[in-house]
Amino acid sequence: MKSKALGPMPTGYSAIDGELAIGGHTASALVAEAGRTPLFVYSRDHLNARMAQLRAVLPSRIGVNYAIKANPHPDVLRHMQPLVDGFDIASSGELVMAQNAGLDPARISFAGPGKRDDELEAAIAAGVTLNCESEGEANRSLTIGQRIGKAPRMAIRVNPSFELKGSGMKMGGGAKPFGVDADRVPALAKQIMAEGAEWRGLHIFTGSQALNADAIIEAQGNVLDLAAELGAQIGTSLPKLNMGGGFGIPYFPKEEALDLPAVGAALHRRVADLPPELAETELCLELGRYLVGEAGVYLCRVIDRKDSHGTTYLVTDGGLHHQLAASGNFGTVVRRNYPVAIANKFDAEPDDIVNVVGCLCTPLDRLADLAHLPRGDVGDLVAVFCAGAYGATASPAAFLGHGPAAEILV
Repeated sequence: MKSKALGPMPTGYSAIDGELAIGGHTASALVAEAGRTPLFVYSRDHLNARMAQLRAVLPSRIGVNYAIKANPHPDVLRHMQPLVDGFDIASSGELVMAQNAGLDPARISFAGPGKRDDELEAAIAAGVTLNCESEGEANRSLTIGQRIGKAPRMAIRVNPSFELKGSGMKMGGGAKPFGVDADRVPALAKQIMAEGAEWRGLHIFTGSQALNADAIIEAQGNVLDLAAELGAQIGTSLPKLNMGGGFGIPYFPKEEALDLPAVGAALHRRVADLPPELAETELCLELGRYLVGEAGVYLCRVIDRKDSHGTTYLVTDGGLHHQLAASGNFGTVVRRNYPVAIANKFDAEPDDIVNVVGCLCTPLDRLADLAHLPRGDVGDLVAVFCAGAYGATASPAAFLGHGPAAEILV
């Protein structure tokens, strides 16, 4: 039987006594500490290393914001607080998470196309910057600010005419639920300032999960050009420009890591030659998956090993209710394998071809197809990598009543 390739293993993982180690602890020791599987493990070392890589290549003028939708675990938020320059949220629920983790509201911006009035009021009262997605939202925010006696901090999210080429999720170009069409931005900005709001600039997010450095460089150049044009039309300097993100990580076979130094070099060139409209503007990137995705490992235990018509299945106590993306049911057209390993046999040679599946009563619950792995038996631990972003909170944990996985930061 021919195997199907697994995704590329993230760097920075090693073995202790033949077993996968995360943060200096073996997988089995971490499971023992947590008291159960399934378990998400997030690595401080990986978070620190990724931020160090970014700081080394980005111009010092460009800040890094963490989009907490990628992973809002409280310990992760607290760990990221001193590492990044700001945080981006997408709901009042995330605002509460941020506040509970002790994050400064002045460092938080709030994007999302469907903000309710109660969410707007909570954000205004806290001093969070609103990235307004429409004229209607801006008018509601101004009205709420007048009612509670506090001037809103307001930026405008722009829907540009261009997109991030090769992006896994496109958030710009043409008709979109996100942001204000670029040609309508100057009038709205002038209205916001005239009605007494604190003007905080622009947010231009064109897409996500791109691995092509040239595409990201082109999009960033377009963002800077558009911001300068809009700043000139608005007639005042832009206090801040959130340039969006789009930096992807390799999940699947044949994908290669983003050439971060190339992106950094291009940004150095652009920052050294900015137009007057952006001369004093605070610049930042908004990254989520790129910061935390490779820092997470999902551990589940083999409950059964069974054969069916010549195919071997490792049935685990995990599944798509925690790892929807790895199952192929989170926007993937053709299912491909994430990087997967038998954690307690991490440095063993592969000698088995198996399907790794979850415990749910649906054929959609697949973690690896025809994977070439060391033999897995009942009691062994399966590790699914690239599990630090859009895992626990982006998966249907309540499906079939199995409940959420445990989570720890080490």
